Amino acid sequence: MTETDDIIQSISHRPWTLPNGRWSYYQEWNNALFLHWKVSTEELTKLIPCNILVDTFNGESWVSLVAFTMEKIRPRLLPSVSTISDFHEINVRTYLTQDNKQGVYFLNIEAQKQVSTFVAKLLSGLPYEKATIDRQTKGKTQIYIAANKSKGFQLDVTFKIGQKIKVKSELDNWLTERYCLYLDKGNELYRYEIHHKPWELHHVEISNLTTDYVGSPKNSTF
Repeated sequence: MTETDDIIQSISHRPWTLPNGRWSYYQEWNNALFLHWKVSTEELTKLIPCNILVDTFNGESWVSLVAFTMEKIRPRLLPSVSTISDFHEINVRTYLTQDNKQGVYFLNIEAQKQVSTFVAKLLSGLPYEKATIDRQTKGKTQIYIAANKSKGFQLDVTFKIGQKIKVKSELDNWLTERYCLYLDKGNELYRYEIHHKPWELHHVEISNLTTDYVGSPKNSTF
């Protein structure tokens, strides 16, 4: 059994059935750090397409920053090439829903490598941008430092990974177990189906956190 076969056969946790047909792209989000904030639904609606609903948990809307290392990204019939396929990434996302399919919507996506940024944007249509991203591991301490000079965005976080969360809360699952993403291009809204195994989550101890990601209304600079 291949790695992808093992993933595809793990479906009991999915909120809806797998789509028909073969998968198109494979990728790994490794050593991911999830940071979450409650935000005003009224303010959030200024940043998303007007033809889709903000998804809320107990009436509250959220924005998340996910910093991770992308690895082995590739089209189905081609091998991964580390110089393009492996890179650090940071995305800022929120949560939308349509047709009873709860998904994510990327407000901003940053990649470490210029060539990876170009290829990912070309193939996916997602708004990838080049940023300076550095990741370090010092003993049990991990550090992410990123700067998007064109927009003035930055991330500086130092943390340690703690114990595994044995029983995930409803909010844990709501924030992480998402099986589609929404993308708006021109006047069209697209939904990309996603499949992955359930996230294994751990507590984190954050000793330093500086973020500067400011949003402005849709169709203007984020």
